Amino acid sequence: MATFQEERGVVHLGTMGWSYSFWVGKLYPEGTKPVGFLTEYAKNFNSVEIDATFYRIPSISIIEAWRNQVPSFFRFAPKFPQSITHAPGFAYDAEKLGVFLDRITLLGEKLGPLLLQFPPHLRTDLGKMGDLLDALPTRHLYAIEFRNRSWFTEETYNMLRDRGMAFTLTNKLGHPMEKTAGFTYVRWEGDRKTVNGEKGVVEIERGSETAEWAKKVDALLENGTDVYGYFSKFYSGFPPEDVNAMTRLLTNRS
Repeated sequence: MATFQEERGVVHLGTMGWSYSFWVGKLYPEGTKPVGFLTEYAKNFNSVEIDATFYRIPSISIIEAWRNQVPSFFRFAPKFPQSITHAPGFAYDAEKLGVFLDRITLLGEKLGPLLLQFPPHLRTDLGKMGDLLDALPTRHLYAIEFRNRSWFTEETYNMLRDRGMAFTLTNKLGHPMEKTAGFTYVRWEGDRKTVNGEKGVVEIERGSETAEWAKKVDALLENGTDVYGYFSKFYSGFPPEDVNAMTRLLTNRS
């Protein structure tokens, strides 16, 4: 299990989503039905990024089912709905924001960071961004992913530090290794043009890149920083193996 805890920080590793039928017979035992995917997933990994919440706010019954299918040490990292992060001019529906936060809180102790992923076209507007971040209750952990390089400035990093929110790192855009919170959030993405992601096999060898990232994650852990990290199905084509590879590398370094 990908958890190391002494004087080091704690690492939570997983994939972006778990509802993949093409993992049956590979990560999930033959014959596993979709209703059992999460239970089987949690036998292997200690965290997962929830992509489904980006598209719709889940019902109370769905969230309670997620919570009840994983052990106490497991952590979910839900994405904010796109109706919030992608609202033109930051004109999001405050009621929907409240519903999402109320619902997702039902995950209880199994709730990890909440990811706000902003669109590539969104350029810097520190005022409006600050207003949105200030509307979020301080009881949660938040990771902020900017996909436009105009946000990669000291002003942005200080805005996040002032609020204790994490600047999300990715293997794209040359993200600087900025630490703005008591934890770090990492997303390992890939190229949808070259990786199918639904074959259930490693399509592109990324061992050297993963090894380089393991050094960075290890340095954060050594400094007592908790790390949440998630692999896309487009990274190598088979994210469960990417998680296992990172786990092995970190285990060997600890």
